[in-house]
Amino acid sequence: QVQLVESGGDLVQAGGSLRLSCAASGSIFSINAMRWYRQAPGKQRELVAAITTDGNTNYADSVKGRFTISRDNAKNTMYLQMNSLKPEDTAVYYCNADLRTLRSQVQWFRYWGQGTQVTVSS
Repeated sequence: QVQLVESGGDLVQAGGSLRLSCAASGSIFSINAMRWYRQAPGKQRELVAAITTDGNTNYADSVKGRFTISRDNAKNTMYLQMNSLKPEDTAVYYCNADLRTLRSQVQWFRYWGQGTQVTVSS
């Protein structure tokens, strides 16, 4: 059994900062790419940032220069540092990861977390 659990979401004023965490736990053999997505009310889920095992990153244009994705491979944890937050960043933030389990060490699966709410007030 594998779980991804997000934390760190909160209500914050515009211009503020938050740090989200995504912790993967369970029978994990290895993790490849990890990503942050977000979904605002009435909108489609969109990719915010992604990071590979060796630390290569990419970002949505809307968050470049404000958000920083990172990971601690030893802890199977990914982070999203969000600075200069704007009301349009309000959304539920989800993490996902491509990983192999101990039970099936050759097949990759994509797991999702349950999401954490980020609300930015103007």
